[in-house]
Amino acid sequence: ADAGGISAGWSFEDGWLPSYPETSGYIIETFIAAANFIDVMDLRGRANRIIDWELSIQYPDGAFPGHFGEPGSRPVIFNTGQIMHGMLAGYLQLGREECLSAAVKAGAWLVKHQDDDGCWRRYEHNGVPHVYNTRGTWALLATALHSGEARLTEAAVRNLDWALSQQTASGWFATNAFTLGRAPFTHTIAYAIRGFLESGILLSNERYLTAATMAATALAGVQRSDGWLAGTYADEWVPAASYCCLTGVAQMSLNWTRLAQQLGTAEMRRAARNALGYLKRNHRIDDPDLAVRGGIAGSSPIWGDYSRFEYPNWAAKFFADAL
Repeated sequence: ADAGGISAGWSFEDGWLPSYPETSGYIIETFIAAANFIDVMDLRGRANRIIDWELSIQYPDGAFPGHFGEPGSRPVIFNTGQIMHGMLAGYLQLGREECLSAAVKAGAWLVKHQDDDGCWRRYEHNGVPHVYNTRGTWALLATALHSGEARLTEAAVRNLDWALSQQTASGWFATNAFTLGRAPFTHTIAYAIRGFLESGILLSNERYLTAATMAATALAGVQRSDGWLAGTYADEWVPAASYCCLTGVAQMSLNWTRLAQQLGTAEMRRAARNALGYLKRNHRIDDPDLAVRGGIAGSSPIWGDYSRFEYPNWAAKFFADAL
């Protein structure tokens, strides 16, 4: 894509979209991991080029641009956290010291805009708080542990504790949709679970691990035998959509695998494999159209509400991670 980032994806309406800072950031770690298994293209070189681009667009205060980074786009808490994942991969796996400095600077920006109760309410998508910020909190925590910046650890714990207060008795998370009062996409539910899971592992914190396990176990319980999950779920895990959010299924496959690694449960591995089976049946690996080949649509059917009529780059990223 232009400038060094990865196109946000391909849409029926607009064709190939501009480079997307947020998801390009966490695709860095996917390319580096894939390079250990797949000898195609120069995946490490591509990861380095994304890093160069991300570093070139970081603001002086540490934030990264929101949306496509176009003029007037404000930074977003979640997006900055996701790019921090890529910076950490650049530091830990490519040995780029400047990436850790960039992550620490971004973390300081996150801390600056955090409210006293641990929630972020400013620089938020649609101007409302989101539990799924825990996936960025995981990056904040990892940055803290590698840099020794105690204030970043404290901020991460404050956010995780706030997010925990939003979990209901069924394991579902309130305040976790893109807008208030809506049933969250499986995509954002999976983000919240991953943040709790990985932060719980890093901190050896049973409360965070339990939060992740409760939600992931409940989703495994409502998964269809062919691997399908509803695009959205209301509290008590009531399906609130008739389409499937493919991105969320890929993320949950990954979450279930990670939980299986931690807990050793066959149930989680079975759910992960079922999810992968469903995704494979929706994966166009030999389509003559290069816009579609290798991609994963936002929804199945493609006119579902999540990323409608689009092949978003992050759907392919999470499918690759899960594989």
